[in-house]
Amino acid sequence: MSDLPPFGAEEELLLVDRETGAPRGRAGTVRDEADGDLDGELRTEQVETATAPHHSADDLADDLRRRRHEARDAARASGVDVAALATSPVGPDGGSESVAEGRYGRIADRFGAIATSQLTNGQHVHVEVASPEEGVGVLDRVGPWLPVLRALAANSPHWRGLDTSYASYRSVVWSRWPSAGPTRVFGSLEAYDAAVEAMLATDTVLDDAMVYFDARLSRELGTVEIRVTDVSLEVDDAVLVAVLARALVTTASRAFRDGGPLPTAPVEALRLAHWRAARWGLTEELVDPRTGRPAPAGEVLDALRHHVADALADAGDTDRAADGLARLLADGTGSERQRSATGKADGDPAAAAHDAVARFLPG
Repeated sequence: MSDLPPFGAEEELLLVDRETGAPRGRAGTVRDEADGDLDGELRTEQVETATAPHHSADDLADDLRRRRHEARDAARASGVDVAALATSPVGPDGGSESVAEGRYGRIADRFGAIATSQLTNGQHVHVEVASPEEGVGVLDRVGPWLPVLRALAANSPHWRGLDTSYASYRSVVWSRWPSAGPTRVFGSLEAYDAAVEAMLATDTVLDDAMVYFDARLSRELGTVEIRVTDVSLEVDDAVLVAVLARALVTTASRAFRDGGPLPTAPVEALRLAHWRAARWGLTEELVDPRTGRPAPAGEVLDALRHHVADALADAGDTDRAADGLARLLADGTGSERQRSATGKADGDPAAAAHDAVARFLPG
């Protein structure tokens, strides 16, 4: 349909030692090898890719693969490897961790250990909206469904060499930022802008780029940015997250234009829904956005698919979404696949890192 928006994805990636799987702070060298096609992040053990906007999921998948190829080639030319891990399975050794300079260094000076221990990687999906006013209408309506995205994208069971018992421990670490998390229903662009201005007025965050809402407006790009998910272990997982995120935004945009009702779940309940998603992923019950009560994960995934069915159909993504969700239920999230790799290696967390490198771009 004519209102089907283009979308794109950013992936934060982990640089790892090719032998031990431990994080390696080589971002500057890797970026130089990539001739500017990679961005830096808070930590020197990270690089970031960003696709162009696309209308087709197939085109997005091709772009993600191309940029992963570029990242892998640049990493290997720099003597390291790269993996789509939301946290490192292997603890750092010998003081290898360091924070990038410039703005990131200023963030570290202000926030201390929150920043210096923040070795986490996410996937951000940008979906074009017609206006900032519509964007806020979208933010208000997608909030109850974001914990479901968090659960299906869970890919961070380990922290510094230990199994945390969480599916998405990145979510826990990320929540330490005082500006992070779910948001209330704003009701208008004016209310959204007033909230951001009030945050900046406290002189706590450095700038509006540090407004780390789970979903936010990106005025420069004209998009809604969905920021809630772990980076995906495999490209097919990343495409599924992006397809579902676009379908949620499209569905919410249409509801906004039609004057559809706003959700009523309080932000306090949303925080608990996010915690459950981070704790168990798809292995236990999720909070059903329709009722606010726990329900089997498969049932909640079916509810999500039904909620965005028209948007998926218009994009030609119905089968892709159905097949991807069925695969996650059968094979497990990235977190479960990481645990399977460590289990086969008698609990050695390095096995998860090496398996992630192999899954980064199979073949």
